[in-house]
Order: sequence, then C-alpha cells, then structure tokens
Amino acid sequence: MTDDRWTKGYFTLMAAMENETWPHHAYLPHYLLRGDPFASRLSREADIIAAFYVCLIVTGKPFFIVSSLSHRWLFGWEGCRFYGWAGFFFGCGSLITMTVVSLDRYLKICHLRYGTWLQRHHVFLCLVFVWVYAAFWATMPLTGWGNYAPEPFGTSCTLDWWLAQASVSGQSFVLAILFFCLILPTGIIVFSYVMIIFKVKSSAKEISNFDARIKNSHSLEIKLTKVAMLICAGFLIAWIPYAVVSVVSAFGEPDSVPIPVSVIPTLLAKSSAMYNPIIYQVVNLRRYCRISSCFKVLKKRRNFRKSRFYTIAGSLKDNPSANEAEIEM
Repeated sequence: MTDDRWTKGYFTLMAAMENETWPHHAYLPHYLLRGDPFASRLSREADIIAAFYVCLIVTGKPFFIVSSLSHRWLFGWEGCRFYGWAGFFFGCGSLITMTVVSLDRYLKICHLRYGTWLQRHHVFLCLVFVWVYAAFWATMPLTGWGNYAPEPFGTSCTLDWWLAQASVSGQSFVLAILFFCLILPTGIIVFSYVMIIFKVKSSAKEISNFDARIKNSHSLEIKLTKVAMLICAGFLIAWIPYAVVSVVSAFGEPDSVPIPVSVIPTLLAKSSAMYNPIIYQVVNLRRYCRISSCFKVLKKRRNFRKSRFYTIAGSLKDNPSANEAEIEM
C-alpha cells in the first residue's frame, strides 16, 4: 500500500482498538504496534555503527546504509518491497547455486560416469533453473502469498515471517519458504559433501593404481571440491543464525527476540557476499606460497651447487697435488 493508504489504515485501526471493536486475540503485525513502521528502534549510534559495518563488507547495500545513517527507512513501502524482494532473490539464488555446485562435485567424485556426462549446455540449463527457482519464490509474496515487511529494528526490510502468527496461509508460506529455500538445499549440500568425504577416504587405494593423468585429474577435482565446501560453509554460517531468529520470530511469542539482538544475525547475513573473495584469496595465497617456496628451494639448490663448485674450485687452486693429479688425468 502507499504511505497515504497506510496512514489512513493505521489511524482507523487505532480508533477501532480504542473503541474496543478490535478483537484482542487478533494478530497485529509488529510494524503496526508503533507510530511509524520505518522509524529506527535502535540508538542513532548503533545505526551509524551498523552503516559503517555494512560499508566495510558490502558496498552493494546503499538502501540500508543510507537509512541507517538517517535513523529511519527512507524509501516507503514500495522501496521496502523491492529491497526485500532483491535480498531474498539473490540470497536464495546464491544458496541454490551452491546446491547445484555441490551436486556437481558429488557426481564428479562419487559417480564418474555421470560426472563425465555433464557438458557445458547442462551447466547453462542449471543456471537458468537456479534463477527461475529463486525468482519464483521471491515473487510469491508480491502476488499475495506472503509479504515483505520492515525488520523489527526499522531500517531494513525482509520477508514477513510474522505472518505465521496471523493465519494458516501465513504459516504455509513460512513453512514452504523454510523447506524449499533453506532446509532442502542445505540438506543436499551436507549430503553431497559427506558422501564425497567417504568416497575420497575409501578410494585412496584405488586411485594409487591409476596412471598419472587420472591421478592429476582426481587431485584437481578434490581441490575444487575443497573450495566449494569452504564457500558453502561460509554462506551457511552467515545465514543460519538469521534463519533461526526468523523461525523464532515466526512461531515464538511476540517480541521473543529483542530488537538489538535481531540486528546481529541480519548484519551477519549481509556479510555473506564478502566470504567468496576472501576464500579465493586465501586459496590463491596458499598456492602462491607453495609456488614461492618451491622457487626458494630451487634457488637454494642452485646456490648450493654454485657455492659447492666455487669451494671445490678454490680448494683445487690451493692444493698443488690436486692440480698435478688433474693434469695427469
């Protein structure tokens, strides 16, 4: 609804509650329990700290940064819905992408026949599926099944988890989101990497009997799998606390999560985008260190050979009997 419609609806609601015509057991969204749904419930200093933190990790969150610095959400209900949709769309798309990557690793390590069958056009179809899947679930709240709403602290927007307390439709929406966009993908990721670990341990002897080309290919697949595992672990560590807080907010008692506490999982989830570059940098740094250490070893060997040569040559010059022996030879 627009801001004007929301204002009229809010004052109508307040009048109904004052006249005791509003049922006391009815569900009331947290953002209607206060005068302004977009006013920050944090201190101005806490908002500035949150904005500075997000500036450090993810410069792609201008709506949240500007609103935190302004101590309120500045973009109204339409901006709230857009921000909530974008956050859920890219978050869900990232998780489903990592789910597909984990399945690819699982097939290539545990089922070589299917792994070699996968081609470039299959990857393209997987990418299309990932983002269509994410777009479907992110758009459902805009069609009436679910909704986007302000966070309890007021300067950000997300899925309206609190609808689970309002109706059966709200509960079905929250449960569907939790299962298809969190539990199922996470279960597939965990299953894939657990099976990969078992397979790697059990096939160590088998791989040792293969030729060098197969060993190198297998080693490369294992390295790629380790990187994928680190990326998935970083993403899940960032998002699981937010998911736990959301579930408690959806099915727990009203205000069961204090507002200052609800900010921390949100900021942690927003930092998930910075983990991939860090992981890639760490992996590349380790590779660089290994290469540089190899160069150092080679350099030491060359220096040792040179120093040994000069030592032997010097000793030959200083030893006349050795020079005579060399001439005789």
